[in-house]
Amino acid sequence: MKKGVKNIFFYVIMLVVCSILMYGIIKKGSCFEMMSHSVLPERASSHFLSEGFFIFSDSLRENIQTPIAMLLLQVITILFTARIFGYLFVKMRQPSVVGEIVAGIILGPSVLAQLFPGVSAFLFAPESLDNINILSQIGLIFFMFVIGMELDIAEVKKKFNETILISQMGTFFPFLCGVVVAYFTYSRYAADATSFVPYALFIGISMSITAFPVLARIIQEKGLTKSHLGTLSLASAANGDVTAWCLLAVVIAIAQTGTFVGAVYTILFAILFLLFMFFVLRPFLNIIGNIYHNKEVVNKTIVAFMFLILIASAYTTEIAGIHALFGAFMAGVIMPSHIQFRKILTEKVEDVALTIFLPLFFVSTGLKTQIGLISTPSEWLVCFVFILVAVFGKVIGTAIPARFTGESWKNSWYMGALMNTRGLMELIILTIGYEMKILSPSIFSMLVLMTLVTTFMTGPLLAFIKLCYKKKDTLPVRQSLHNFRLLLSFGRASNGKTLLNVACQVFARGKKNLDITALHLTIGTEVNPIHTENFENISFAPILEEAQQLNIPIKTRYDVAYDAGQQIVSVVNQEAFDFLLVGAGISLSVLPQDIEASKRNGIYHKWFYPGDLLKDKTHQFINQTHSSVGIFANRNFEKATKVIVVLKNIKDVFLFEYASNLIAINHAQIYVSELGDAIGKNKLSERSVREFLNTYPQTIFVRSFNLPIELLIKQNFMLISYETWIDISDHEKETLQCMPSTLIVKKRT
Repeated sequence: MKKGVKNIFFYVIMLVVCSILMYGIIKKGSCFEMMSHSVLPERASSHFLSEGFFIFSDSLRENIQTPIAMLLLQVITILFTARIFGYLFVKMRQPSVVGEIVAGIILGPSVLAQLFPGVSAFLFAPESLDNINILSQIGLIFFMFVIGMELDIAEVKKKFNETILISQMGTFFPFLCGVVVAYFTYSRYAADATSFVPYALFIGISMSITAFPVLARIIQEKGLTKSHLGTLSLASAANGDVTAWCLLAVVIAIAQTGTFVGAVYTILFAILFLLFMFFVLRPFLNIIGNIYHNKEVVNKTIVAFMFLILIASAYTTEIAGIHALFGAFMAGVIMPSHIQFRKILTEKVEDVALTIFLPLFFVSTGLKTQIGLISTPSEWLVCFVFILVAVFGKVIGTAIPARFTGESWKNSWYMGALMNTRGLMELIILTIGYEMKILSPSIFSMLVLMTLVTTFMTGPLLAFIKLCYKKKDTLPVRQSLHNFRLLLSFGRASNGKTLLNVACQVFARGKKNLDITALHLTIGTEVNPIHTENFENISFAPILEEAQQLNIPIKTRYDVAYDAGQQIVSVVNQEAFDFLLVGAGISLSVLPQDIEASKRNGIYHKWFYPGDLLKDKTHQFINQTHSSVGIFANRNFEKATKVIVVLKNIKDVFLFEYASNLIAINHAQIYVSELGDAIGKNKLSERSVREFLNTYPQTIFVRSFNLPIELLIKQNFMLISYETWIDISDHEKETLQCMPSTLIVKKRT
């Protein structure tokens, strides 16, 4: 008996024996039941089934309303809504955080409770919100820990002299503007709830904050990460954030006691806390970070110890009356400076904190936001004043000092627009003020709307500034009229190495005048800045190694973008590249001879549709770029030694230029396949063909109306124009399935 059959037979026997024994025990045990329960009245089967259904339905209704079931249903609803709105706003070229904030407002009393009061009362009953609030606070603690780790203290110190004036004026000037507005709004909107000092301080701090994580992602998306403007803006925002959070700690301390004098001891405690964190704990953690800085040696004990520091720090500041979030932020700041260690910790925390806990916070904020409280024209006017003062204070407070330090007006206004981004950080401050009953529900709602507007307007404001200075900007100038500038854009790291080989073989005109830039994009505007360096190193490692072996100098360029196609088009057009080389975007790793062998054996494989090679982004490149474009389909490419050049249209003779390079570099054997007789009827094109054949007499020339499959199978490279590919891809499907590695070229005249 086979082993498998024996195992099944043994399993069946054991199952039967165990079932018989269990039945016997249950039968015997029934005698312990009371007589009243052992004798059951006989019921019709239909009555029994209906009674069982009612029992089940009653149980289902009870179970739905248990605390854990309600919490899970709320989490499902929140995550689903937040992801939908986040996706929609990303499509609108806005940070996803704006969409998630809007999702919170939609699920709150402003929309859902108005349209579907019954659904709102069931989903978000007041007595069920405590669990959501606690989870959101835990999520915020972890999030602030990540934000602290994103701050590079070394970079802040390095650019301290450059950014001190910009960052501090960009914090204190809007703070002053906020205090002025508080003076005029206090008597009507806050006098019954709190005293003037904490109210004014909270309005001031709400005007002065910048959302560092949102700003970092906007700078990534705009491709400014390594530019002077980008690094200066990030350093200024980081410097300003540290100041703002320390200022917030002071504001909370004053708000808790009501006077400056009463807050002295709390402020002294905060200073001692910071001294201990930076001068005692941080050096010790740096020693740990230098030892444990990769995944092999970072064990659960180390991670648990770091989380213990996080929680202890948050607890310390909470009981001192400064707020747990300040302690979590400082715990992140003092984490070991070793970048690999910070990446490991970020990976442990970020996904759960950002994808689960933060949407809960957005909705808990939305449930507190009652836009209906802003009902009269005067209240909407106050809301507009808050928005106007917030924008004026931040933009002017940043732009004027930036100009004073020597920046151009354009860069100064750019920095002002970037610093005006508030996002999640603003919501955190507003929530603290609301929970401390310093901000009334109507003021809280106005400031939430201000947060949305100032975050939403960052992109359009940057575009407006760019438009204003467009006429003054000079057009891109090529580095040298003799250089052939080629942009090589790749996705997967291995593809970059292959595309570099193609570029060197097809486009080389002497190493001195071939200027190659390799571009890699990470898709998604939510990429943590702390990870981008690692992504960049991994992506460029193979192509840099190949460039070193080929002794070809190349430049590398890394960006984060939501729309990769549009970003590539912008780079090509703005920097005046001569040629864009991209991959076809589909895997064609099966060799043509393998396909033919399968067909001879009667096996049909639908390998790919040739028309699929030129879709979506490739169409975008061809239609929108000002340079020539090459789309490369890789089919185990190594070296172009047997090359078929396909001619069908009279302009296709430009392909001879690339064929000449292949002959010079690879001593390639060239096969010219003319489809139809369009070229023969054009004297200029016919002359170009004859000149090429005379120059390279070993070239084999074939004229036919269809692409010869027997010739195609024997080659390892094909050159074809974009126009010809479009002409033949539909009626040559079977033949093109056997094509070798292919370069499809769209030439700009």
